[in-house]
Amino acid sequence: MLDERLSGALAKLRRADGRQVEWAVSTGLVPYPDAVAAMEARAADIVEGRANERIWLLEHPPLYTAGVSAKSDDLLTPERFPVFESGRGGQFTYHGPGQRVAYVMLDLRARGRDVRAFVQGLEAWLIGALARFNVEGGVREGRVGVWVDRMGAGWSREDKIAAIGVRVRRWISFHGVALNVEPDLSHFDGIVPCGIREHGVTSLVDLGLPVTMDEADAALRAAFEDVFGPAQTVAGGP
Repeated sequence: MLDERLSGALAKLRRADGRQVEWAVSTGLVPYPDAVAAMEARAADIVEGRANERIWLLEHPPLYTAGVSAKSDDLLTPERFPVFESGRGGQFTYHGPGQRVAYVMLDLRARGRDVRAFVQGLEAWLIGALARFNVEGGVREGRVGVWVDRMGAGWSREDKIAAIGVRVRRWISFHGVALNVEPDLSHFDGIVPCGIREHGVTSLVDLGLPVTMDEADAALRAAFEDVFGPAQTVAGGP
């Protein structure tokens, strides 16, 4: 659960009408262009009142995406995996099997019209999900995403365990977050993740936690409802 102060600060992110968010989970690997097209269509329908808000959980085949702030020098091995331009915020990131991507299509007109609070809500969501596995995640000044501290005999470092990259158009959000459950961490070597060279990446399994994707999904859903309000299960898809 969120602490009382943070819960109060993010209270505006919960819909006053109590309407539930659709919660969909896709099986298999979803091609990135298909996901983007589906998000674009859903966001347009939400604007016009033709569709409900939705959280869409999926996995992608191995690929790199470039956010609007991406620098070409941060793509180290462009031939390794397909590279897609993305309209989300941020720089280069990796998506692939074992990473839970959650696309977030929410109507911020009903959630306070505050993009900064929305991003803080996404951070709180991921931190809350990690806490369910007794992992202390946190945010860092000047660095997007959620991080964990790691220590060993004579060493310590900070590794990124979850990424955040969103876009808001006409007060509707899309793109979203990515939690590393059990991806192949060597696949991140082809980029400078989010433009940050001084730190590494990790995952729940890399931290020694044998977490399944179903268990990660359950934690994500419970933590989401703490921050954004109730969700209802619908068939997988956009």
